[in-house]
Amino acid sequence: MDSQANDASEGWMIEDEVPAADDAAVAAPAPWKVLIVDDDVDVHVVTKFSLSNAVFMGRRLSFLHAYSGHEALQMLRQHEDVALVLLDVIMETTDAGLRVATRIRDELHNALVRIVLRTGQPGQALEHGIILDYDINDFWCKTDLTTRKLFTTVIASLRGYHSLSEAQRRVETAQAELASLHRTAGDALQALRGGASWAGTVALGTPPVKVALTVQPGTVPGSFTAEGHIEGQDSGTRPPG
Repeated sequence: MDSQANDASEGWMIEDEVPAADDAAVAAPAPWKVLIVDDDVDVHVVTKFSLSNAVFMGRRLSFLHAYSGHEALQMLRQHEDVALVLLDVIMETTDAGLRVATRIRDELHNALVRIVLRTGQPGQALEHGIILDYDINDFWCKTDLTTRKLFTTVIASLRGYHSLSEAQRRVETAQAELASLHRTAGDALQALRGGASWAGTVALGTPPVKVALTVQPGTVPGSFTAEGHIEGQDSGTRPPG
């Protein structure tokens, strides 16, 4: 489909990003955000229609729309939780989509969002080279991307996004716990070096379990005694360190 984006008025722009919240919407799980990037409005309409009933993990899809590479990057800056970008290769330039894909990873530092490239002119792009040289997750010719294949591609992309998001969340939680333990250990060590005792609580695991600790200097230089117990359970004593 030929694009006439520069000549079109604002009337054809699709403005259905996120509806206003009501009681039903608040109760429903947040939808997956899918950004459609294409300079042909018909592609937006067909894509949204094809995926209008898609549901993954009990969550529907919410569509955002951009009609150029510049608009796509603006939208991604405004919506950092976009799960999937359906990205046209040829827009304002023959490699606009490729430039956007690079900037998403290198400039926005967004490693989570899944990027699916689409092109209406496969003869102008070396598919193998693009897949190898750009950090994308799939590449399709629009004429080959049937409704079934589009649905499969989108669900696979959302599954990958969800898995990566969960992995990142677990890493961030572990890093926060480790940093907290380091601070706690530093405080206890500083107290012991000054000949004082230290008492505090640390949270470990998911869900967090609170452990109350008391550390006291030992009778032998360089030694200490430590007592600790899980809050709500009987306390235990460690031998001198």
